[in-house]
Amino acid sequence: MDAAALLDPEIAEALAHVPRFDGFTPGELPALRQARIDQLALVQLSDAVERRELRVPGPPGAPEVAIRVHRPKGAAGPLPCLFHMHGGGYVMGTAAMDDLRFDRWCPALGCVGISVEYRLAPETPYPGPLEDCYAALRWTWEHAEELGIDRARLGIGGASAGGGLAAALALLVRDRGEFPVAFQLLIYPMLDDRMLTVSSRWEVPIWTPRANEAGWRAYLGERYGREVPAYAAPARAGDLSGLPPAYVMVGALDGFLDEDVTYALRLLHAGVPTELRVYPGAPHGFDGLMPGTKLARKARREMEEWLAERFAGG
Repeated sequence: MDAAALLDPEIAEALAHVPRFDGFTPGELPALRQARIDQLALVQLSDAVERRELRVPGPPGAPEVAIRVHRPKGAAGPLPCLFHMHGGGYVMGTAAMDDLRFDRWCPALGCVGISVEYRLAPETPYPGPLEDCYAALRWTWEHAEELGIDRARLGIGGASAGGGLAAALALLVRDRGEFPVAFQLLIYPMLDDRMLTVSSRWEVPIWTPRANEAGWRAYLGERYGREVPAYAAPARAGDLSGLPPAYVMVGALDGFLDEDVTYALRLLHAGVPTELRVYPGAPHGFDGLMPGTKLARKARREMEEWLAERFAGG
């Protein structure tokens, strides 16, 4: 497949200014991580949102987990909440990557946003990052009143590797049965370590098969290439029943296309209310990396419409 020929023209033009990840070694990760931090430091945020950093208890025997709490200024009463995991292939990224997302969503949707500073692979492979997210989510649930959050409208979400963590977290929440979540927002989620689908081998922009393999190798460690728990790679889950309503979105030129579409169909077959959006001509991360394009604006608008329904109790 010639991905370049199928790209949305506006996105193709914007891609000239976007880096392409084509694999990496552990030794290269510090520089890649720092470059992302340097980029985030240049982001201009509005004054319509209050942001604060908290440290909450981590998993047993592990360090505390930092969370970043966003709330629209002047908002009274308990608000709905999106508990969100950032992307970065399980190996890079920070909670600050979600600042612009919540800068838009908190005032527009009248919600609280929480982003998790989970530990990164390969220094902390599975299950460490997922358990960080679970511990922070459980703390959020337990402290909903002091955070001004309505528990009945607390949902989870994530983008890319964060979407994979969100899908895994939904499975973990269901199976442990300690508390519920209202919905799951899966933005081009990274779900399947096996890379057996047609799209997983495409030479696509942004996140190539070599980068994908490197991310999974780092996250799974010694488990890579063996039997892997569904909580590590949700595409392996045998039973998707009893999960919260889901929204799955992905670009048609994303290596995750097949696994994401299949996961959405399996959710539907399991009786889980699910909406699926596939955007033609769009590569991985298009909504955030090419934010001014028509397709990115459409994707954000449709996500926001779905979130507004969930926040209204729909």
